[in-house]
Amino acid sequence: MSGHNISESHVLCHSGQLFLQPVWDRLRSREAFTQSPFFPVIFSITTYVGCCLPFAILDVLCPWVPALRGYKIQPDFSPTARQLLPCLGQTLYQHLVFVFPATLLHWASGPALLPPDAPELLQLVTHVVLCLLLFDAEFFVWHVLHHKVPWLYRTFHKMHHKNSPSFALATQYMSSWELFSLGFFDMVNITLLQCHPLTVMVFHVVNIWLSVEDHSGYEFPWSTHKLVPFGWYGGVAHHDLHHSQFNCNFAPYFTHWDRLLGTLQPAHAK
Repeated sequence: MSGHNISESHVLCHSGQLFLQPVWDRLRSREAFTQSPFFPVIFSITTYVGCCLPFAILDVLCPWVPALRGYKIQPDFSPTARQLLPCLGQTLYQHLVFVFPATLLHWASGPALLPPDAPELLQLVTHVVLCLLLFDAEFFVWHVLHHKVPWLYRTFHKMHHKNSPSFALATQYMSSWELFSLGFFDMVNITLLQCHPLTVMVFHVVNIWLSVEDHSGYEFPWSTHKLVPFGWYGGVAHHDLHHSQFNCNFAPYFTHWDRLLGTLQPAHAK
């Protein structure tokens, strides 16, 4: 029986790898671009703007489509161009002035060899979830410190709280220190887990989407927190409370750290 179970597990893992292999082969065929110092910056900006765009379109439509207001956390708020443009400008500026030089230095140190095989699907999913859990814990500690220590808040984190209520493009409206802190956590986690390069890309897409969703101001029936059982995931209303009250809901995604340390403020479900 045990041999039969091992065989089934091997077949499932192998089929998961076969599912990802064509994707990985396609990326490897463009290795000259994906291994260039330009790729991380283009990938990051494209993913971020792509995640923000649906919510930005909803913000434009909201005054003309009253039904959309029923899904907004703050129904009477819509970001103006004077709020949107500085946020987008800050993102582009930081990627050009800080992120690109960092990737250039990393590229100059020697390109990493891409493995020929794709990761197994189960391994990819496991590593993405573990990266999210680790990031959640690391950012929780960072976040609490930057709210509890006045100098840290004024110097580094206050910028992110300038826009309240929040909106999608305000997600990365932050100081350079905050941007590098989040990037450092990501780098430590993927190195610690020895994530496959494809897993790293998937994690970045998931992480950016969840961050944008939390700042979007929209709560839909398919929002992530409604898909995760037992209230383990906070969601957009949960994070909106943090932006309005400042002293609660410090974890970016999950709720267990806030619950354990008494900083959880439940959001009213729509």
